Amino acid sequence: MSNRFRNLPLSYKISGIFVLANLFIFIVDISLLFGINSMSVEMEMAYQDNRHLNELTEALDNVQSAMTDYLNSKSTDSLSDYYISEQTYAELVGELTVSITDRAYTRMERNIRNMSEEYLSEVSQTIEAKRGRNVEKYRVHYEDASKLYEYIKSYIRSLNEERFLSNSEKYSALARNFRIFEVFALAVMFIVLLGSAVVITRITRALIYPLQALAKSADEVTVGNLDAELPKSTGNDEIGRLTTAFGKMMVSIREYIEKIRMSMEKERLMQEKELMMETHLKDAQLKYLQAQINPHFLFNTLNAGAQLAMMEGADRTYEYVQTVADFFRYNVKKQDELVSIGEEVDLVDNYIRILNVRFSGDIHYDKQTDERLLKVKMPGMILQPIVENSVNHGIREMGDKGHIFLRVYRDDDRVCISVKDNGKGMTPEDIEKVVGGKWKYEEQKGDSNGIGMDNVIARLRLFDDRDDVIHIYSEGIDQGTEVVINLPYNNA
Repeated sequence: MSNRFRNLPLSYKISGIFVLANLFIFIVDISLLFGINSMSVEMEMAYQDNRHLNELTEALDNVQSAMTDYLNSKSTDSLSDYYISEQTYAELVGELTVSITDRAYTRMERNIRNMSEEYLSEVSQTIEAKRGRNVEKYRVHYEDASKLYEYIKSYIRSLNEERFLSNSEKYSALARNFRIFEVFALAVMFIVLLGSAVVITRITRALIYPLQALAKSADEVTVGNLDAELPKSTGNDEIGRLTTAFGKMMVSIREYIEKIRMSMEKERLMQEKELMMETHLKDAQLKYLQAQINPHFLFNTLNAGAQLAMMEGADRTYEYVQTVADFFRYNVKKQDELVSIGEEVDLVDNYIRILNVRFSGDIHYDKQTDERLLKVKMPGMILQPIVENSVNHGIREMGDKGHIFLRVYRDDDRVCISVKDNGKGMTPEDIEKVVGGKWKYEEQKGDSNGIGMDNVIARLRLFDDRDDVIHIYSEGIDQGTEVVINLPYNNA
């Protein structure tokens, strides 16, 4: 190695070696590519004869099949198929040799061509006889054509086998040469690569070794191993300074991650405590709100049932008492669990039946429900208190002119439940007070079950965790009132 080369910068040396090595490899690759392409073409041509004979056999079968189909169906489509297959077969037969030589392959091809021409003539006469409805003539030609068909297939099969044996020997010789060529190419490539690797390794070892150690540590850090052994600095050059900086960075990262872990652990514990306290608070609020049940309504209802039992027969009494029993059984069972809208609607039905027994059918009640929404969940004892307020504070004094209409429908991703009456109505100020929980009816007097609108609204807001769960509409005094609840649809 000359002094001039030794004095070149390391980047020049490495670049020169790579350029020369790649140039030599490129020249070798081009040479090998030309050789491989040439041998590939020869191997591709080895079985060209067999492919041609296979195409000839397939075309012969198509002619025979088309002829048979026409004889059986005598349709225009089958005749068209025959002409197409006959033309294809004739073109392939025309490629066979007609020269007279001593080679067995040539003689067999000439015989196949002669028999094929005779076969096509017989097939054509068979078709013409069939079209002329000469049964005896087309039968004779059909039998002759079928015999020639079998002879031709036998000849093609024999020639194909002979060609295949000959081509296989040729292909085997080409394959052996190709393998020898492959071994030679691999040897040349190996020598070139080995020589390049040895030269480059000797020149760059001093530079690459510290970089390898640094890369190994970086790989360990990449997969999450922050405790990987840090490489030692080998000097004050660029690599040494990079190694020192990497070590300091890793120490800082470890300390920072430990601080984050401790902070996240404290935050997680605080969130768990906060969530637990919030859950207990909501549970306590629900239990407190659901515990506000006034037994006064129960006593009045049971008294009405007793009076009806004395005045009427057992059937209506049984129906009434059964309705009352279902009503209060629902109250007892559903206070601390979610129910379906359908169950709440059934409770309203029972409540209206009870009132109509007590007040001689003065309350008119209609409902319109979407059956697909009745399985959506909601808190228990919501609809009955709303209907109760409509009766007590809306239509009680109207006699038999009072009307309550209940509707269940869907609005986008919300389920709406509307309770509407034609009673006294409400002023905007009263509506604002009720929705804001700042005004209560005198619930402990009369036939109230003790669950006021403030209770209903509070439980709905706890259930849905939003404020706009209920809306009250009224156009004014004596214009009726509509209470609309909206619930999430995705809890079915």
